[in-house]
Amino acid sequence: MPSVPSSPSASSAPPTPSAPSFGTLDGLRYGLLGLPLAFVALPLYVLLPNHYARAFGVPLATLGAVLLGARLLDALTDPLLGRLSDRLHARSPRAVLGAGAVAAGLLLLGFALLFFPQLLVDPVHHGALLAAAAVLLALTYAGYSMLSIAHQSWGAMLGGDALQRGRIVGWREGMGLVGVVLASVIPTVAGLPAMVAVFGVLLVVGWLLWTRAPRPARDDKALHVPVDLRLPLRRPAFRRLLAVFVLNGIASAVPATLVLFFVQDRLQAPASLEPAFLGLYFVMAAVSIPAWLRLVRRFGLARCWLGGMCMSVAVFAWAGAMGAGDAVPFLIVCALSGFAIGSDLVLPGALLAGLIAEAGDQPHAGAYFGWWNFATKLNLALAAGLALPLLGLAGYAPGARDGTALQALSLAYCLLPCVLKVAAGLALWALVIRPAAAAASAAAAPLPIPKVSP
Repeated sequence: MPSVPSSPSASSAPPTPSAPSFGTLDGLRYGLLGLPLAFVALPLYVLLPNHYARAFGVPLATLGAVLLGARLLDALTDPLLGRLSDRLHARSPRAVLGAGAVAAGLLLLGFALLFFPQLLVDPVHHGALLAAAAVLLALTYAGYSMLSIAHQSWGAMLGGDALQRGRIVGWREGMGLVGVVLASVIPTVAGLPAMVAVFGVLLVVGWLLWTRAPRPARDDKALHVPVDLRLPLRRPAFRRLLAVFVLNGIASAVPATLVLFFVQDRLQAPASLEPAFLGLYFVMAAVSIPAWLRLVRRFGLARCWLGGMCMSVAVFAWAGAMGAGDAVPFLIVCALSGFAIGSDLVLPGALLAGLIAEAGDQPHAGAYFGWWNFATKLNLALAAGLALPLLGLAGYAPGARDGTALQALSLAYCLLPCVLKVAAGLALWALVIRPAAAAASAAAAPLPIPKVSP
């Protein structure tokens, strides 16, 4: 069994001989699928709760329970989908692409009906509406998860040094940020039907380009390697990285769930500014990716990620002091927090890809990303399933102007993420950075010279 590093490496080792070159055209062909996958994520995790609460009058507590259940189910299936992805990768790239086409079809169907449930049920009847939404969420999440895991595993199996792994993830996440910007603007400017139509076109184009992307080196031995779903959890380095990822992910998921409520009720900003808030946030995140990759050359992946966390804490602490009429200062918050979130988008995935490569676990990359996506979905489920009901219990409802209710909204949107980010930063330092530094020091220490008896 290959040796397992004590922690993910943040150094830039020379590329492995098997690592294929990865140019701009290769990055576009591989990364473009990240655009529709991110495009669909923003409506699902940010717009959908707000849409059902305001358009159909669904109570926040009930809506939060449905979202929590659907997202927990989605999270639990991700490790199984990761195992399926590994089997498909072991068979052939064509098998992976075929499964991706089926998953894309399920994703498009479920997504379209989620935003137009009136095609299936009468939205006036909340029971039928929520039952239909739960089924459609399960369908949509299944397609989304299978396609995402297969695509992420493909990128991790391309290999390369820390900088190249960052570049591969950067193309995927950078194109994803373009998708998020489009998703933040199109619903307001052109409406929900245009949003669904644009998503369908982008999904088809992204899949077609993926079929022409660089392919992982074929490993005939992988056909005979049993798929082990629990292997990643037996790796101490993965468990440590996953713990940090979960803490940091919850810190990011809470404000993502509450941002529109904060803008509409705490800031009382005009609806016309909502696309500007979201768009600026994601544009700055996209712009920040090359900057974070340049910093990686000097400070390494893990330390740059810690810097992004510190920046997020400072920005959200400032946002906590804002109130009605502070729309312009909040634009600055969106820009700075967007820049900080760029580190979350690129660096953890690059650390994970390096961990997989150093452990020699490329045939099990799908299992790793299955658990990784499980953690991501768990973060989002907890954010929606806990934050929304707790806000309801605190007296907040969409459209509230009561001081106590708005204070609760500010605490949930600003203070809670700061606390969680601080915890994530401390965990990153203790569980990843310090062990890596200790291992590097031990490796660099000169061997003792044995004494020779006269």
